[in-house]
Amino acid sequence: MHQHIELPIEGMTCAACASRIEKNLNKLPGVQTAVNFANEKAQVHYDDSQTKLNTLIKTIEKSGFNVSPQTTRLQLYKMTCTACGDHIEKALNALPGANAKVNVSTETGQIQYISGLTSPDQLIAAIREIGYDANIIGEASHDEEKARRLATYQTELRWFWISAILTLPLVLQMGAMFTDHDMDVLPRWLQWLLATPVQFWIGRRFYIGAWHALRSGGANMDVLIALGTSMAYFFSAVVTAFSLDQHVYFEASAAIITLVLLGKLMEARAKGKTSEAIEALIKLQPKTAHVERNGQIVEIPADHLQIDDIYIVRPGENLPVDGIVIEGTSSINESMLTGESLPVNKQPGAKVFAATVNQQGLLKCRATDVGAHTQLAAIIRLVEEAQGSKAPIQRMADTIAGVFVPVVVVISILTLCITWWLTGAFVTALIHAVAVLVIACPCALGLATPTAIMVGTGRGAQAGILVKNAEALEHAEKIQTIIVDKTGTLTEGKPVVTDIIPTASLDKTDFIQITASLEQGSEHPLARAIMELGKEMNLSLSPITDFMAIAGSGIEARLGNTRYILGSPAFLIQQDAQLDENKIKTLQSEGKTVIVVAADSDQNPNILGYLAIADRLRETSIKAIRQLQDMGIEVVMLTGDNAITAAAIAQSTGISKFRAEVLPQDKAAEVKKLKENGQFTGMVGDGINDAPALAAANVSFAIGAGSDIAIETADITLMRNDLSSVADAISLSRATLKKIRQNLFFAFVYNSLGIPLAAVGMLNPVIAGAAMAMSSVSVVSNSLLLKRWKTDQ
Repeated sequence: MHQHIELPIEGMTCAACASRIEKNLNKLPGVQTAVNFANEKAQVHYDDSQTKLNTLIKTIEKSGFNVSPQTTRLQLYKMTCTACGDHIEKALNALPGANAKVNVSTETGQIQYISGLTSPDQLIAAIREIGYDANIIGEASHDEEKARRLATYQTELRWFWISAILTLPLVLQMGAMFTDHDMDVLPRWLQWLLATPVQFWIGRRFYIGAWHALRSGGANMDVLIALGTSMAYFFSAVVTAFSLDQHVYFEASAAIITLVLLGKLMEARAKGKTSEAIEALIKLQPKTAHVERNGQIVEIPADHLQIDDIYIVRPGENLPVDGIVIEGTSSINESMLTGESLPVNKQPGAKVFAATVNQQGLLKCRATDVGAHTQLAAIIRLVEEAQGSKAPIQRMADTIAGVFVPVVVVISILTLCITWWLTGAFVTALIHAVAVLVIACPCALGLATPTAIMVGTGRGAQAGILVKNAEALEHAEKIQTIIVDKTGTLTEGKPVVTDIIPTASLDKTDFIQITASLEQGSEHPLARAIMELGKEMNLSLSPITDFMAIAGSGIEARLGNTRYILGSPAFLIQQDAQLDENKIKTLQSEGKTVIVVAADSDQNPNILGYLAIADRLRETSIKAIRQLQDMGIEVVMLTGDNAITAAAIAQSTGISKFRAEVLPQDKAAEVKKLKENGQFTGMVGDGINDAPALAAANVSFAIGAGSDIAIETADITLMRNDLSSVADAISLSRATLKKIRQNLFFAFVYNSLGIPLAAVGMLNPVIAGAAMAMSSVSVVSNSLLLKRWKTDQ
């Protein structure tokens, strides 16, 4: 069976590391892997009948890296004694990769597990299976990761300062390199003494990383640093030990290591900022909730809330979980989920979502989704998956990064040999070769795409634009034609009856009573509009029999002894009904949908009357269409309405191309036709009813609000009920791809210029090391500029 897991990986230092892990995992049967150096995670698709999870973990460890263990804390229920704790421990420890410790006195469990082998949901399922219950305490996995990164950063900072203190005296030696005097400011034995701990204590990581890389048949940045600094260090050590008449380069080896550490610190800090959007979403969740228990309001941890719990939200408080309002009215700021700045009014029966802010009144709500099942959790999960995916544009950079280090080593050897041969000066040749090794940087190539994707998808989430994967974000930039479904996309999706025109033999009340009775068996939006009118008129509906719906046309049903026909004018014409064409055309020219009702008879159907139904255009639709057209994108409208009604709506919105009388099942075929004409297409629909058409487009957009939308359906989900979000998503895609191209250009130009300049001796090793350290920081910093992107409000 094919499986998919995400594995967090520790120990990667450059893009070549990611490439090596990918290469080794992809050698396994039935395994396809994409490793993201920027967020230090591997997305692995594998066939568990050919390769087991343990094999994947062992392969990563054999490559010289570790799969990061995570920790979660569970609140345990239904325990009565110490034996219960032992029972739970035994059940949890039986899961692959899990190590559990249960505290019976506090009724909590702390479990260390490897993400991918075991998940928190599996831990809870194992506990429930043996008769107990559990809930996750807090966002432990996120907090754990954040704490781990902070601890690592602080440790690296200490190493850097030790290295800097030892290197600073040696840097004084650089003055001699820029003068005509070969003089030593410090005694050589002291230089050797200062450089040695930097090389082998602080620089030990580079040797270990290089060894793991070479042992697994690859090469990475560690190989370049270890080789380059070792050449400078050992040459200087030989000169010092044998008192040779040559300049020593202890300052070069030590300064390179110190500068690389500084670069890695700055890179780690910048990379941390790429995931700030996720951190911001997580922070929105309140830590506590006010719950009604036995008639009393008590404060409990928000993570302890259960489905159907009644919780209270005061003005200014964030909602702890998703729910339904059962008492009170208020307005809620949902901008953190939808990007919509205007507050949304809430009253009994309305849905509310975790992390949104109650602004005015007191609300009493019933919990419907908690923990990992809230809308916020789904958004966080989707964004994390998108940030872990790879864009097609990254493939070229990955290919180059995979062979980069061996090529640089070859260039360095050639530089050494050719320079020595041409100048006859081994020392000069050696310094040139070292400079080539330390200036080369595969990291900039590896970070160019994923950092931009991480910032772009995070920024999109803040604006209510949820991107399923990096490929969708890249493809959105290429869209030439946007296909929009009229109902619910251009319009509000809430049709209302505007005209009631019964024949002379019926009054309006009787006509609506018959029509609403017939429609009670239908789920069509137009049927609901008629039913709503009947409800407003306080009409009692009569029972119907022999109901039959004809998709895209109408219905037939029996009311009493009479068979009735209701549907579009075209459907009634098929039944040989005689219609008032002028009346129908007049209504259709106003952009209204006409429904005809007739009673069947022995001869032609007897027309009872006409209904006109209109679905109001969204206030933002016209502006959104203009935005898309200004971006050079053609807009095509699909609708089941007749040509006259469709033309009226198209004209009012500024759309020049439309397809009328398209049945739901034929929408996908219309999309395919446009694709066959060479158009790169985007389809906008509700994410559920338009699923086949969405799947047929190059890029699909599901438009909706809150949990009413199937966020897993489309490539890009738009949380706002606003077509302008489509233009914003394409704008974000263009901005992200622009940053990616800038990053790749910089990375290629940096290496294309830096390596030749180092080879001909125009860069000394220390300057080369500084340039290499800053190249990755420059790429990440450029990606962070995407945070300035804004929606076109």
